[in-house]
Formats: sequence, C-alpha cells, structure tokens
Amino acid sequence: MIEINNLTKSFGKNLIWKDVSFQIEDGETLAVIGKSGCGKSVLLKHLNALLYPDSGEVVIDGQCVFDLNYSELRLMRQRFGILFQGGALFDSINTFENIAFPLRYFTNKTEGEIKKDVEEALEMVNLKEAGNKATSELSGGMRKRVGLARAIILKPDYLLYDEPTSGLDPQTSEEINELIVNMADSFDLTSIVITHDMHSVLSIAEKVAFLDSQKLSWFGSIDEMKKSEHPPLVEFTTASEYKIKA
Repeated sequence: MIEINNLTKSFGKNLIWKDVSFQIEDGETLAVIGKSGCGKSVLLKHLNALLYPDSGEVVIDGQCVFDLNYSELRLMRQRFGILFQGGALFDSINTFENIAFPLRYFTNKTEGEIKKDVEEALEMVNLKEAGNKATSELSGGMRKRVGLARAIILKPDYLLYDEPTSGLDPQTSEEINELIVNMADSFDLTSIVITHDMHSVLSIAEKVAFLDSQKLSWFGSIDEMKKSEHPPLVEFTTASEYKIKA
C-alpha cells in the first residue's frame, strides 16, 4: 500500500499543492487528473522520491520513502517501473538493448536470461519482431510500448504512467489502455496513471484523484466520480470529449 500523508510542495514562492492525503491499495489502478500545471507529474515524482516535499510523507509498506538512505532508496526505486510521456528511449541503441538496459544495470543475469526476458516483454506489448529495430524506426505508439516493456522488465510492484496516451490517435490510445489493464492483471501491479484523457480514466482506473486549486479537490471510485456533483470535478470531466454518465 502507498499512503500519501499531508504532502505539501512549493517551488520557491509558487505553491503547487498543500496537505494532499490519500491511499493507493495494492493491485489498484489510480488515475490522477486535473488541469495542466496542477502538479500531477510533480506528485508522481514524490512516490519514489525523485522529488522531496516541503512537508508530509509517502509511506510504502510502513516505511517513509523520504527517510531512506541512498542504498535503501536504490532498492526501493527498483520496485517502480515508469513509462515516461515521450517514452524516454535511448536513441543510440536498438529496441532490444533499450529494454535490456535495466537488466544489465540492476541484475547479474546471463545473456541467455536477458534475451529470454526481453523477448517475453516484447511479446507482451505486441512487438515480438521489433527487437532489432532502431528507435528512429518506431512510431509514437511503438515507442510507448517499448517504454512499457522496459518499465516491466524488472517485474516491479508499482507502475507509474505519465500521460501514456498523449499524442496518440484514438485507436493506438485504446491499444495502450488495453495494455495498461493487461499489465495490471498479469503482474498484479499497483498502477498510477497521470492523464488528461477521460476515456482512458473510464477504461483503466478503479480510483480517481483530482487535483485542483492547489489541493486534492476530490478522491473516490469511478462510480462515485460518475455520480459526483462536486462542481470543479463536474466542470473538468464534462469539458472532455467524453461525457461522464452515471
């Protein structure tokens, strides 16, 4: 379980949000939504201590991540996979080596074991024949899928997605949504998804955290969101192309 307790973050005099608190249950998929600039990605980076707060804590399995020393923090971060918005692939190496990189850096696996793991990951994201492709040959959707294969290669407990469908056409977005659901089910992952795409929210999430006006404005289940009369949430969701209906 991830517990976020009274988290406050500012950059200089610019308050991002104050006193954010909620829990993410094991195996749950949470969507974090809100207007651009509300601090969704900033919140994501606190979960594995890529950023530190002004006050508050993130507790994973009873341990505050901000209290960990360097060695403990490295081990904790290996429990997280991250799919970055642009894929964040290394353009100097091919698809296979991009996915293999965490295995080479964090494990002592043999080349045979690495080959087997990478091929299995590629198959899971429907890119079985793409291992030898240069990253420059990949479409936007393929880059996202390679990034996802790399994110799961260490079999993490938590998977963080930063705008996974951003810039993709509707069909490719739907393919990514299906992969997010499949990954959560296959690995019993806890997934946290930053998105503006309300169709994705409805397709993949069980819980929703809505950031607005420098705070956690609303938190609840998908069914509760559909029925909510919370004015800022209703305004945000109904502004989407996809109308939220009970």
